[in-house]
Amino acid sequence: MLHDELLAEHEDPLIRSLHLVIHFTVKVLAVLMVLVIIWSVLDVLYSKFIAPPLFLFEVQDIFVIFGAFMVVLIGVEIFINTRLYLGTIILPIRLVVATALMAIARKVIILDINVVTPMEMLGIAAIGLALGITHWFVGKPSSH
Repeated sequence: MLHDELLAEHEDPLIRSLHLVIHFTVKVLAVLMVLVIIWSVLDVLYSKFIAPPLFLFEVQDIFVIFGAFMVVLIGVEIFINTRLYLGTIILPIRLVVATALMAIARKVIILDINVVTPMEMLGIAAIGLALGITHWFVGKPSSH
């Protein structure tokens, strides 16, 4: 079942046409996200595994690889969000929050503590805490 807001059988022809344009645009975004995911995987493969020197990593290289993996996983999550947006009337709030949590986790994983200020660290911590609490609240079974 599609979003009620984007029904293709709206009585106003202009609104109906605009709904179709939006629906098509979201599909284009989904295709582009898949292309970005494939490009990202190829970039990681080439830049860190195929390009010389082969399999010689410094600690900084490993953090870059972890960050690149997280970017690909975030891309997959965004694709899933887009797909769910097209195919259901339910907005996947928990999945959106989980995607944001993954993005902030990526930031923490690749964080260079020599460059980040204490205020930036506090901001990242606050965002992580807020997203974690939100994810917990959204995931709790309702008491109805």
